[in-house]
Amino acid sequence: MGKKKIAVLFGGRSSEHEVSCVSAYSVIQNLSKEKYETVCIGITKEGRWYLYTGPAAKIRDGSWEHSGQTTPAFLPPDRGTGGLVLLAPDGMKLIKIDCVFPVLHGKNGEDGTMQGLLELCGLPFVGCGTLSSAVCMDKAMTHSLLETAGIAGAKYLWFYKNRYRTGSDKIKIKINARLGYPIFVKPAASGSSVGITKINREEELDAAVATAASEGNKILVEEAVSGQEVECAVLGNLDPKAADVVGEIVPSAEFYDYDDKYKSGKSQLNIPARIDAETAAKIRSTAERAFRLLGCRGMARVDFFVRNGKEVLLNELNTIPGFTPISMYPKLWEASGLPYSELLDRLIGFAMEKETD
Repeated sequence: MGKKKIAVLFGGRSSEHEVSCVSAYSVIQNLSKEKYETVCIGITKEGRWYLYTGPAAKIRDGSWEHSGQTTPAFLPPDRGTGGLVLLAPDGMKLIKIDCVFPVLHGKNGEDGTMQGLLELCGLPFVGCGTLSSAVCMDKAMTHSLLETAGIAGAKYLWFYKNRYRTGSDKIKIKINARLGYPIFVKPAASGSSVGITKINREEELDAAVATAASEGNKILVEEAVSGQEVECAVLGNLDPKAADVVGEIVPSAEFYDYDDKYKSGKSQLNIPARIDAETAAKIRSTAERAFRLLGCRGMARVDFFVRNGKEVLLNELNTIPGFTPISMYPKLWEASGLPYSELLDRLIGFAMEKETD
């Protein structure tokens, strides 16, 4: 058998564009050269698609876009095409693709939009499908479904930003009655802690809502849980398994923000987390249950709070977790005995199963 052609999608139209490029570089570097031929597809912040044929290092620093080694290209929704259409100077060409690995974070990549296109294309792809991607991206929807299923989380409420403009007084009363302060104010459908503000009093709410509203129309407000931040990696399709090792984040800032996750690297990672075996087992089983409940496929990183050393609260599910050198998802699998390259093999294998199960 020849090598499988794996199309790695990176960049994208979101505030997490740069993170995607760093994650994609790590994925490309760790894909087995003996098993796979990598096809690099970059998406600019403006939404233009290109086949990129230059050095992978230029993906990491973003210089790929102006490298002179790009050709306009796109994935058509026609199921008979089976690959990437290249708009070359000498005419249109087709590059057949065996599997797509979307290494895209945030809007237009992790929220079901890209997954919908790939399902129309009929191409196997790594990660969750359209519905589960959309549900997990919308944290208000995630909270609602998990609460209905009896999975504990932080107390919350949500509203649309236009309702805040006309009815902020009522919303402030609800926040005081249900949550109190301090609270987190965040866009309901964004990732990597973009647009999140922790506030300690009502006077700070207007500015925090404006920050969150710059990322989307729906605003989520959560109680500020005082406890440990722990993360669990889940892998699989119909019978998902959590990694044996649970990790813990000790933020260098007031909370685990964008800079802490992807830039400064100053946050402390405790692998394994400083929790007892019983609590770790509960986190792992809850992560697997939530993964199945929300219809996830392939992978997800499930984030929790542990309050008072025992109380487990599910925070969110990330359907395309970070794959950077400091990202928790691959680190947890490595600590559990599954090296990065083998993890990628497993993810591609689960993607190829989708058409047959």
